[in-house]
Amino acid sequence: MSETQDKPAAENQSEAAAANQTGTQPAVDAPFKPVIAAKAAKRANASVIGMVIALLVCVLAFLPIVLMNPAPKGEGFRPNVDVAAIARNATGVAGFTPVTPDTGDTFKPNYARWESGTGSGVPTWEIGFLTPKEAFIGLTQTSQANPTWVLQQTGNLPITGTRNAGGQDWELRDSGKEKRSMVLEYRGTTLILSGTASLDEFATLAAAVVKSADQAPLPSGSASASASAQPSS
Repeated sequence: MSETQDKPAAENQSEAAAANQTGTQPAVDAPFKPVIAAKAAKRANASVIGMVIALLVCVLAFLPIVLMNPAPKGEGFRPNVDVAAIARNATGVAGFTPVTPDTGDTFKPNYARWESGTGSGVPTWEIGFLTPKEAFIGLTQTSQANPTWVLQQTGNLPITGTRNAGGQDWELRDSGKEKRSMVLEYRGTTLILSGTASLDEFATLAAAVVKSADQAPLPSGSASASASAQPSS
């Protein structure tokens, strides 16, 4: 009985092995390719086209503005400031002749104005200069200076010495970094130069300021004081 029962089992195992050797391998699944419906694809294309059209409309809308405002060329925009004319208009209200330093084409004025002193209480004549090295120096002149106002104008910078320019000893106030000021009491007015330029450029402008002040008549109050100070003959 045991031999008869074992034989079919062996035959079944042989047949199973043969079937595995001769049988086909399981098929490999093909990669999935998503399929977009025609209407969905049409809507997607329409959205892209719409975005492109909107972008073109924006570009065409701003193009005339860009063309009408071209970028500055060369050294950029330099305002044409007639310092002498503005100074003549200010002379009547200033009580003194505002300085108009002549530096040729080296120092470029970018503003000139008379400030009534509403906020500070000190009316001033002001000119801004761009230096040859593209730094800035502001000129302020007044006949009504006071110590507090001078400190404000010079940014509370400490006095570090003097600097001779135009034959006059200017008071030098220096931060030790970029900002500095030069102050001079001269011919009845207080003159202040402040900015970020080098000391050499400060001295050049200061000399032109002194020359301009020398050519201007003394303020009426200063002239009276000078006359009273002269000994009588």
